[in-house]
Amino acid sequence: MRTVITGGTVVNATGRALADVVVDDELITAVTTPGLVTGADRTIDATGKYVIPGGIDAHTHMEMPFGGTFSNDTFATGTTAAAWGGTTTIIDFAVQARGTSLLSTLDTWHAKADGNCAVDYGFHMIISEVDDHSLKEMQPCIDAGVNSFKMFMAYPGVFYSTDGDILRAMQQARATGSMVMMHAENGIAIDQLVAQALAEGRTAPVEHSITRPPELEGEATSRAIALAKVTGSPLYIVHLSARHALEAVAAARDTGQNVFAETCPQYLYLSIENMAEPDFNGAKYVASPPLRSKDHQADLWRGLRTNDLSVVSTDHCPFCFKDQKELGRDDFSKIPNGIPGVEHRMDLLHQGVVTGEITLERWVEVCSTTPARMFGLHGRKGVIAPGADADVVVYDPAAKQTISALTHHMNVDYSAYEGLEITGAVETVLSRGAVVIAAGEFHGKPGHGRFLKRDLSQYLV
Repeated sequence: MRTVITGGTVVNATGRALADVVVDDELITAVTTPGLVTGADRTIDATGKYVIPGGIDAHTHMEMPFGGTFSNDTFATGTTAAAWGGTTTIIDFAVQARGTSLLSTLDTWHAKADGNCAVDYGFHMIISEVDDHSLKEMQPCIDAGVNSFKMFMAYPGVFYSTDGDILRAMQQARATGSMVMMHAENGIAIDQLVAQALAEGRTAPVEHSITRPPELEGEATSRAIALAKVTGSPLYIVHLSARHALEAVAAARDTGQNVFAETCPQYLYLSIENMAEPDFNGAKYVASPPLRSKDHQADLWRGLRTNDLSVVSTDHCPFCFKDQKELGRDDFSKIPNGIPGVEHRMDLLHQGVVTGEITLERWVEVCSTTPARMFGLHGRKGVIAPGADADVVVYDPAAKQTISALTHHMNVDYSAYEGLEITGAVETVLSRGAVVIAAGEFHGKPGHGRFLKRDLSQYLV
C-alpha cells in the first residue's frame, strides 16, 4: 500500500524542508518535491504541519515491580498512550530479581510484552546482582538484541551495586562493546538521611526530595564517571535532574570521555514546590531522583542546547494516587517512586521550541534521532529518509490543548501536568506505515508493535 504525506514541512535533526513523504507498506521510500508523486492509495494532507520521525522514549517502566506493587500501565495501555503522544518506539527495562538470571529475566519481559504492544519496543537490562554468571550472560543478552545494562548506586538491598560491582560490569561492557546506564545517587548516604527524617517525625512527601539532595546526585555521577574512565567503558546517566550532576557530565565530555546523559520533562517543568503541595498531593510527584528547586531548570535547558544532555526520555513509571501512592501516606519512603509521562513528552518538549529554549531540529534530535543512534536503531528509526521505517508523525504546531487526567490515555488516575495549557498537538501517527492515530481516534491494536533487536550504539563503534 502506498501512502503519500503531502504539503508538510519535513523536520529532521539536520534541517527542515517543504517535501512530500512517500511510504510503501512499512518503509519510507522517498522524500520528494511537493506534488511530484501521484496515484497513492492514501493521501495525508500535512499542509501547515510538521512531518517528523516518530518519537523514541528510551526509558519507560511498564508493569514494573516496586515496593510491593506494580506500575499501572501494561505494555498494551502504555504503548497505546505512547502512540497518542507521537512516540512510536519505547525501550523498557527488564528487571533482574536477585537470585535469577539475566536470560530468564529477558524471557519474563518478553512474555509481558510480546503480542501486546501497539508500537515497536526494545529492552534494556537491569542488573540487580553482579556475579560471574550475570557478567557472562551479558554477551548472550547482546546477541539477543539487548545491549544496554542499567545499574543502581541507589536503593541498597534492592538494586544497589557497590563500586566494585560497577567496575566489574563496566569492564565487561568495555569488552563487549555494550553500554552501561547508571542511576547515579549516593544510596548509602540517602538511606541515612531518610532514617533521620523519619525518626524526627518528618513524613511528608516533600521529604523525599529533602533527603535526596542534589549534591548526592552530583557525587554519585562523578564517581560513576571516574569508574568509567578507569575501565574505558562508555557511560549513560539516566534521568539527570540537577546541575551538580550536569556539571560532572559536561566536564567529562569536555575531556573527550564517552559520557552521555538524559533528562526528563518533569525536571524541566516541575519542582520541589509540587512535592510540597498540601493534603498529601505532593505524593503524585515522588520519583527518583526527586524534583529539584526551579533554578535547576535553566541549567537543564542549557544542557540540552549544548548537547551535554543528549536525550529526553520520560522514566514513565505510573502509580495511581489512590491505593498506590497512598501506601506512603504516613511514611514518604514507602511512596512508590514514579511519574507518568509517556504520552506528553513530545508535546512538553515542543514547548521548548515555542519559548525559544531549543530549535525545531533539536526537538527532533533529542526526542527521536539521538535515541535511535544511542541505542542501536539508527537507519531504522529516528529519521525521515528513504529506507527508514515509516514511523511518521504529523504535528500541528498551532493547535492548543490542555493536559488533564480526564483526557489522557495512560492507565493512571492523575496527571503530573494537570491543567497545563500547551501549544502544539499530534494530528496523525504512522507506525511502520500503519495509521495508528488520526482525527482524534486510535486505529492501532495490541500486537502491531514488534520487538526491536538492537545493534550496538552508533556512538561506540
